[in-house]
Parts: sequence; C-alpha cells; structure tokens
Amino acid sequence: MSKFKVGIIGYGWAATAHIGAINATGLAEVVAVYSSRPLDEAALAAAHSSPIKAYASVDALLNHPGLQVVDITSYPWEHADQAVAAARAGKHIILEKPAALSLEDLRRIEGAVTAAGVHFCICFECRWSSHFQGIKAMLDKGLMGTIHYGEVDYYHGIGPWYGQFRWNITRKGGGSALLTAGCHALDALLLCMGGEVTEVMSYATRSKSDVFAPYEYDTSSVTLLKFADGRVGKCAAIVDCLQPYYFHTHLVGSEGSILDKKFHVNLPGFNKHAWSEMSLKLLDSGDVSDHPYQTQFEAFFTALAKNEDMPLTSLADAVRSHEIIFAADRSAALGRPVRISEVRDGDSA
Repeated sequence: MSKFKVGIIGYGWAATAHIGAINATGLAEVVAVYSSRPLDEAALAAAHSSPIKAYASVDALLNHPGLQVVDITSYPWEHADQAVAAARAGKHIILEKPAALSLEDLRRIEGAVTAAGVHFCICFECRWSSHFQGIKAMLDKGLMGTIHYGEVDYYHGIGPWYGQFRWNITRKGGGSALLTAGCHALDALLLCMGGEVTEVMSYATRSKSDVFAPYEYDTSSVTLLKFADGRVGKCAAIVDCLQPYYFHTHLVGSEGSILDKKFHVNLPGFNKHAWSEMSLKLLDSGDVSDHPYQTQFEAFFTALAKNEDMPLTSLADAVRSHEIIFAADRSAALGRPVRISEVRDGDSA
C-alpha cells in the first residue's frame, strides 16, 4: 500500500512532533508544510530527513499534487477556518486541540467535515497513552466493578518559560483553562467513565502570582459532571501552578479503585491496607515530544486505509468533549449549573 500524503498547516512546536510521528508510522509521509513564516525547503528536508515542499498559503498547500490528509497544528483561533477549508477541499483531517475556541466554530467544523464525508482525528492523544490505555483495559475487564466516581485533573503551569505563553495568555489565543490544556484531563475522564453527561457545574479562579498576571482569563477551574445514570465526576484544570506536571487520576468503583498508576481490588490475597502498582508510563510531561502521537496516528492511517472512522478520537468524540467544555465554561461565567442540552440543542429553558 502506498503511503498517505500529508500536509502540515502551521509549523511550530507541535508540528515538529507531528511530522516525526507521522513519518515513523510507515503508513504516511509529510510532503508539504504551510507556515506564515518563510521556510527553507533544504532546512526542512534536513530537519525531517525527507523532502518537504514549503507553501506560503493554505490554499496553495491544499492544491499540492496527491495530497490526501491535512494536519492542522496552527494557532487555535485559526483552526476552524483551516479545518473547514481542508474539508471542502476533500482532505482528511488531523486537528490539534482545542478543535475550536467557540461553540459556533465547533459547529462549523462539524458541519463541513460531515458534509464532505472526510475522516477526522482530534489530537486528544492522551487517550492513546500507556497511562490511559492500561487503565481503560482494566476497567473494560471489570476489575474495578462499576465506576461511580472519577476525577482526572490537569496541573501544568504554563508560564513565560513556554513559547506559547505570548499568545496563550490572551482570551483569543487560550480561551480558558479547560480549552488551552485542561481539555486533555476532561476528555480522559470521559474515556474512563463513558456514559452521557447531562449537567456540569464549574467554578474558576486564578493565582495571585505575578508570573501568571498577564493572563486575560481565569487560569484555574474545577468542573463537576453529572451523568445520566447518577454517577459523578470532577475535573480540575490548573495552568497557573508552580509545581511539576501532574495528571491526577482517581477512579472509584464497586470492586476497587485506581489512583494514578496504583490500584486496589477487592479480591482474595490482596492487602486491604496497601495499594498495588501497575507497570504503566504515566503522563508526566507537557513536552509534545513525549506525547503518544505515533500510536494515535498509526490508528488513524490504519482506519483511513479501511475507510473507517478513527477509533477513540473521531469527530464524534471531539464534538462530545468540546460540548462539555463549552458547557463548563458557560457555567463558570454564569455561576450556575448548565445542562449539556443548552449547548447541544440550544435549550436554555
């Protein structure tokens, strides 16, 4: 089978990780890049060990001969327009998170992708990590029984030491603590708990540290989720902490619990007063070079070859997670619970 030809929109930090991961799958190759900055093709080829054509406009990239897939790693506020253009051009899409910074733009993407009949992958790559692949396998085996309470929290101080800080501090660029990064944790919570979320309640605040003072939005939020079957969950999105990166995971079930890489199960022979440990690699870094993009992209290109939807991180998965994020941010702004139907169906009664 010939390799899928992929074009990258936006040549920044994430793109450098995506290109290596795409090429390493052996199923696809990056053949073109668009950047708002001039790029030297010889330098691109040397950096990525393969020829890459550089374009100065998105339209020109979309017309690259034989291009089948577009991978969008640009600024978040550009995602919607670029994803819509790619879909209308008949290209399959990989889209970095957040998919969009507004519900209106999410609907534009959803409509364009659906109308074009192209395949779609959202970069909620944490679902493909050893951390959550292992936990989900234990849950699917029923070892913890039924999970009735879960919390997945994101702690990562995004300060001036990160290149994205210059635009991430703006409401236009970052959006909210959930949209800019905490979305990974909320999405992972949905993966673990499954089921339908009917209502959320969210509160937001911010650090008094001068380091995070430039932010135009609240940089810490906590969201409570109510599921249709009565279960509950919690997600904290903290991007103004001064501490090591921490992706906190605690799931409580009828037969046991999981705490990060530890677990306890209600079976004979297990010490009721001690945790056991799983041999998982935890998510412990915000560095994109550590993200499980290759595993995710292998799944995407394998599904694409079969003309099947992307497992775990499809358009439907992206829409569901973002609807809940937008509901949470609305709740924080209004100071009241928000039903998901208010976002999904426009029901505000």
